Amino acid sequence: MADEHTYNTTPTLDEIVFENRNKAYGAFDLRTSYRSVLTKAFIFGTVLFLVCAITPFVIMKIKQMTAKETTEVNANLIDILPEQEQIIETPNEPPPPPPPPPKEEPKIEVIQNVVPEPVKAPKVETPPPPISKQLETTTGVVAQEGVKAPAYAPPPPPPSTGKVQSVEVKPQVSETQVYTEVEQLAEFPGGINKFRSSVQNNFDTGAMEGDEGVVKTTITFVVERDGSITDVKADGPNKTFNAEAVRTVKSVKNKWSPAKINGQAVRYRYRLPLTMQFE
Repeated sequence: MADEHTYNTTPTLDEIVFENRNKAYGAFDLRTSYRSVLTKAFIFGTVLFLVCAITPFVIMKIKQMTAKETTEVNANLIDILPEQEQIIETPNEPPPPPPPPPKEEPKIEVIQNVVPEPVKAPKVETPPPPISKQLETTTGVVAQEGVKAPAYAPPPPPPSTGKVQSVEVKPQVSETQVYTEVEQLAEFPGGINKFRSSVQNNFDTGAMEGDEGVVKTTITFVVERDGSITDVKADGPNKTFNAEAVRTVKSVKNKWSPAKINGQAVRYRYRLPLTMQFE
């Protein structure tokens, strides 16, 4: 009987899958209990949803049952009258001053100048005024007292063109003043490089025995109006080099072309940096 019952029972899908396997393994238990677990979860979720949905209505109903009865009070409305607008009194402004009376233009003096008609016996004959009087004011048929207005007015001045005629005033040039800024610089024949070469060629290097390296100084001198050189000075840290530089500059006999202002020769102070290297 047991064999016949076992033979007629149809195995489930899980039994077929886990046939000849360890059914004590957790996967077989999960698959067999899946439907019951799913049904329980669905029922629990439905009950939880219904509880959440019904709870607000239950709370509202409980509040309505426990709320105190409201008492109606009839209140008579009182009409509120609008506030009267405050009237602001403006101060009485003084009336504006009367307009000034119209200015009367002065009457122009008129000298009666009536040529007498050629009649036999004129009752009143007014001789014409002299030419000097006629030029002083206006002439007319009837005499009138007033301000004299000459009949002849001088022509107005020609209109201004906006151009002012400027007269160039050349500054006076001093014959004794030593200038540092001029219109035309003093020049050495052949250029300043030629002057430097002359100084270096005439420089006595024997005077600089014991001095080695680069020595610098600044030579200043005045180029006179005739092209000669005066007031030669050297400003440097080495006194021996300064003295020899002054001597060498004085030894150059060629004259310079003087500096000029407004085309006139002037005295000009020249500055010449000088640098030499001794070994």
